Parts: sequence; C-alpha cells; structure tokens
Amino acid sequence: MKLKTNFLIIGSGISGLSLALYLSKLVPDERILLITKESLHESSTFHAQGGIACVWNNNDNFEKHIRDTLVAGDGLCDEKVVRKIITQAPERINDLIELVGVEFTRNENGEYDLGKEGGHSVRRVLHVNDQTGQSIEQALIRNVKKLPNVEIKEYWCAVNLYAENFKCYGAYVLDQKTNEIHNITAKATILATGGAGKIYLYTTNPDIASGDGIAMAYRAGVIIANMEFYQFHPTCLYHPYAKSFLISEALRGEGAVLRNISGNEFMQNYHPSKELAPRDIVSRAIDAELKKSGDDHVLLDIASKKDPNFIKSHFPGIYENCLKFNIDITREAIPVVPSAHYSVGGCLTKIDGSTKVKNLYVVGESACTGLHGANRLASNSLLEGLVCSYECAKTLGNVIKDLKINEFKEWEPGNAVPSTEAVIITQNWDEIRRFMWNYVGIVRTDLRLQRAKKRINLLLDEINQYYWDFKIEKNLVELRNLATVAKLIIVSAISRKESRGIHFNLDYPHKSEMSRPTTLRRPW
Repeated sequence: MKLKTNFLIIGSGISGLSLALYLSKLVPDERILLITKESLHESSTFHAQGGIACVWNNNDNFEKHIRDTLVAGDGLCDEKVVRKIITQAPERINDLIELVGVEFTRNENGEYDLGKEGGHSVRRVLHVNDQTGQSIEQALIRNVKKLPNVEIKEYWCAVNLYAENFKCYGAYVLDQKTNEIHNITAKATILATGGAGKIYLYTTNPDIASGDGIAMAYRAGVIIANMEFYQFHPTCLYHPYAKSFLISEALRGEGAVLRNISGNEFMQNYHPSKELAPRDIVSRAIDAELKKSGDDHVLLDIASKKDPNFIKSHFPGIYENCLKFNIDITREAIPVVPSAHYSVGGCLTKIDGSTKVKNLYVVGESACTGLHGANRLASNSLLEGLVCSYECAKTLGNVIKDLKINEFKEWEPGNAVPSTEAVIITQNWDEIRRFMWNYVGIVRTDLRLQRAKKRINLLLDEINQYYWDFKIEKNLVELRNLATVAKLIIVSAISRKESRGIHFNLDYPHKSEMSRPTTLRRPW
C-alpha cells in the first residue's frame, strides 16, 4: 500500500515523541506519521532510571557541566555542540515540566531533588525517583496522542529507507499485524530508533534496541561515526531471570559501594573518585576484578550505607524489582555485572539531526552529534534527545515550504517464500551476541577484533542471502540490522590504534597525541 505524509518519524522514545510534539506546535497544519515497531511505550527511554542532567541551582553553572562533559568525552567532544546543548537544557527541562507535565521529585524543602552520578562534579540530575524515563515517556505519550495532526502506528517495523543519490524519499514499513509492506513517502524522514544493545550478550537495553536506524541510515549513504565507543553500564542486576535489569548509577551517587564477593571494596584501587568515576573506568575495574577472581559478579552495597526508609523512598522501582528475585536491597548487597548500555557513536549529524543525505534526519541515540565524544557523561542522553529534537523541529519548520513529496517504487518481494528455517535467525543472533561480548566487549585486543571480523563477514553473507530468499518478518529485519551494526563497531574498533574513553585495547593501552573521530560510509 502506498501512503503519504509530510513527516515520517520512526521511533517512540523521548526523541521521537518530543519531536512530534514540537513539530505539531510549529507546523500544526502538516501531517505527521509516527511509527514504532512495538507498543508506544516500549523504548529505551521508558527503561531509563537515573534522570536528566541540567544546571538548575546556584551551586552549579554551565561551565562546570560543560567541563564534566568534556572530561568524560576524553578529547573527542565537539565543544560548540556541548555548549549549545548544555546551555539550552533549562529551557527544554521547563518544556517537560510546563508543556508535558512531568513532575520531577522534590525534597523536603519543596525544591527539585538533584542527584549526583559518575563524572559529575556537583548534584545536577533531575529525576522522578528511580523511574525518570518511564514518567517522561508516559507524559509524552499522553500529550502526543492529543495532537490532531499526528497519526500513530504501533507494530509497524521500518524495513529500509528509500534513498537515491543521497536523497531520502521515505521508507518501506512492515505492518506486523497484516504482514503487508507499506511504501511510505514523506517530505522528511526522521530516525529516532535508539541504540543497539541487543548486539551484546548482556545489555540493559530492551529487546527493541537492534540498531535499526543506524543500519538503515548506513545503507542509505549516511556517514557513521565513532561506533567503537559502546558504553557499558557498570551495574546490571546479575540474576538468571532478571533479563538485564539496570541498577541505576544514582545508588552510587547516594553512597553505595562496590565490593568483591569476599566483601572488600576495590574502587579505591582504580580511581580517586572511586564509585563515582566515569562509567568506562568503573566497568573496566569490575571486569578486572572478575578476571582476577574468576567470579561471575561483584556486589553493590547500599544497605550498609543508608537507612531502609531512605532506600525505599528514593529507589522504589529498584527495591521492588529486586524483591521479585528475593533480593532485599535494604538488607543485602545486590549482585551486579557490567552490561552494554549506550551507543555513543552513530549517524554523523549536526545538532538539528541533519545528515549528508537530503531530507533524512537522525536524533537521539542513533545520532552522533559530538556531544559525547569518546564516552557519554551520565544522564546527558535524555538531554541530548530533547534538545536535538527541538532543534530538528525548528529546522524542519523553516524548510517545510521547500520540501516536496516524491513517490518511489513499491516493494518488490521477488521470489521470496515464507520462512521454514527460523532457527537460523535465532542461531545467528545468539552467535553475534556471544562473540561481540567476548571479542568486542569492555577490553579488546587486535587478535579478538580480527576473529570477530572474520565471523561477522561469514554471518553477513548468510543473513543477506536469507533476507532475499524469504519473506520479511521483524526478527529478520532486526538480525540484518544487528549484523550490520556489529561490523560497523568491529571495523571502527580495529581502525583506532589507541585506548581512549570507552574503547580500551590491550595492544594500544595509551592515548595517541592526535585523535580524530572514526568515520565509515558505504562501501565497507
């Protein structure tokens, strides 16, 4: 079926939903179609616990937040972008409060309760207890559903963009309920599809995080940057049935300490900031401790540091979820391991999401704006999604009069038949996740990376053949995208002959004096 819209937004996290909200206010007469491959709330935003960083009181200032971001980014941040996003933060947070209705947690004095996380020099993280992302997501959904010019389609999975000569015309989209592939033409297409955490064996990301936007944009001709920098969150609940439940950095901000299985604290051996060191340092410290001891996990202890009532009131989500697995965090330490958390790299964009492919924009985790450099500062991600969506809406509002809808050819299924070998999808996905964890994880070597490259080349050939032989289904789309992103990460990691930020290679343990972003474009 052929469909037309003025703006096609793919993704329903903070970036996609806030973009729809801003666009609707700027150009209320323009049609907006927002699609998401699962239900609206199923996004990385919904699962974000910690909060959103912003200079909010007299104890803080923009220069401090900028400095903390640049230090975490380890020499690869674009300072102009950092300044613009951080100085705009209070305005955008006010939008969440006044326009969207987000009620951030207040202290006993009625002021907003500001948390402190790793890499931050002062308290500046606004939050809704430990369920910030969920509260923001729900509030945005309520508001977007009221917009008369926004149409929402759930369980519509983007298969591929249609682009020619570095110009995007729209996308092919699978309606999972009818199995029909729609041909959607748009004046502008915006990718807000999040990260690719499911590429790794252990991740804090939801199942939808399969790198769809990055892979589709790459195939359309967008330059991809800094994919070797994949951030691992130091503390994910270690339990066979927990399905990678994140234990927020905010616990460490309130005094929680890391211990080995013997009960000994160890972060003092790795960094003067101890538990509040940047995430890459904490993750590597835990990884080193596990390699030394042979244990499966370490322990995060807040029970011995805070009163039970404090823990329950400040971290109700974590408390309740851990209880489901018979872990009472007011009485005992939490078993944790590092997990893949955030794609620092992505589609190379300006702050407004614009790319080298005309009429194609990318916002949020799928984008690489230069804010994060070689390592993202905690709680800067929701802020980036919010600010860049606002900037994207402004740009689109200014250029809409010059944009036209150009139709493109319908989907051609060829000789594809229904799949009778779905086991191939699960087998390949499992193999990718395991060798990415073992060879392209927290600590890397050239030998491991070369082994990973050989494996992904073989699997890509197999997956691409399967893609053309069988009819499209969501799992196949996701597998193809994950394999593409895996190779982008591997090739980028091989090309960086140094250790910087999140990327740590034992063969090149030091930073080089000159360092530039890693960029890739088609062909490999």
